Amino acid sequence: MPINWEKELIPFHQAVEELKIKFKGIREEYLSMGIHSPIELVMGRVKPVPSILQKAARKNIPEDQILKRMKDIAGIRIICQFVDDIYSVVKLIKQRNDLKVLGEKDYVREQKESGYRSYHIVIEYPIHTVSGPRNILVEIQIRTLSMNFWATIEHSLNYKYGGEIPTHIQKRLQRAAEASFLLDEEMSKIKDEIQEAQKAFAKKNTRNR
Repeated sequence: MPINWEKELIPFHQAVEELKIKFKGIREEYLSMGIHSPIELVMGRVKPVPSILQKAARKNIPEDQILKRMKDIAGIRIICQFVDDIYSVVKLIKQRNDLKVLGEKDYVREQKESGYRSYHIVIEYPIHTVSGPRNILVEIQIRTLSMNFWATIEHSLNYKYGGEIPTHIQKRLQRAAEASFLLDEEMSKIKDEIQEAQKAFAKKNTRNR
């Protein structure tokens, strides 16, 4: 019997929405205390069905095992201002008792050959459905604003060229990735000054409301 994808993906949408609310709540809590939040932005998505099927075919995953074996059907992306913030978020995730960390890959310190940088964590997140409790696999990607900009561009180019980006463009992407990480490193060196400026700006905006 073919999979009813609309029905089967409902728990994945639920997991994404719940996690988005929780991580956004962490950010608001930091800000309410006047403390720098390691979380700048939170996004989430459930992979479209055509993308799920394409990846399953590429990875030789039988259709009846996709929901159990594919780790990134549900995805959360957490964007940070500074590289140090990435590891602060990783620590926050590992301290939580409402989810279970199953695996992690640090592509920040050991970037991919393409230049891609991000920190990936696969978690098991429990939700409650009409038919009872269920554990959903979710991939959390944590990266800086510049890493996210680079990854978004690379993803678009991969889509355009069907995963076969021309060599001359790959080389430019690699140089752009190096420049992006250099930007992160330079910003980290003046992190304290940036945060002080942001606090002053926020106070000014509050007074002018």
